[in-house]
Amino acid sequence: MTEIQEGVELPEHHEGREEYRYTLPVSLTMSILAVFVAGATLLGHRAHTEELLLQTRATDQWAYYQAKNIRMHEVQGIADLLTALAPRERTESVAVRDKYLKEIERYQKDKEDISEKAKELEKERDVASRRANRFDGGGGLLQVGLVICSVTLLTRRRAFWFGGVSVAALGVLLALTGLFLH
Repeated sequence: MTEIQEGVELPEHHEGREEYRYTLPVSLTMSILAVFVAGATLLGHRAHTEELLLQTRATDQWAYYQAKNIRMHEVQGIADLLTALAPRERTESVAVRDKYLKEIERYQKDKEDISEKAKELEKERDVASRRANRFDGGGGLLQVGLVICSVTLLTRRRAFWFGGVSVAALGVLLALTGLFLH
């Protein structure tokens, strides 16, 4: 062993020694996999944030829908009262009643538009959720692949390296499918 001034011992390079043969390529593989894990995790977090924002917007639309529905029912109640209580021959009461009936039609149309927008936002939210799940699953497989690759450094067996790279490749593919969901 060679000593450095601080007292740390470094292994000497031994030509042909099997135990150090895979250290550099496995370490490099692990570094690359760590970058992929970070990327998949970042994409997953962003997709989850988008999912939450879309859910909030959809919830706001449904609240707006409900407010329009309440207003429509209030106006409908007033129109019904005018019909029941006001004399039919008075033009003022007929005019007010007609105004409220037009208002009811407008609220009904507004509710339909709001409902469509809310449903559209919910569809977008569902896509963002599926995208986030793909990124999370890909990141999980990448992490498992990284751990399996690290076992190579402890056991000096290539099978762990190849197995880890295979699992990580599946993780990359799964994460990539999240980019193509629309």
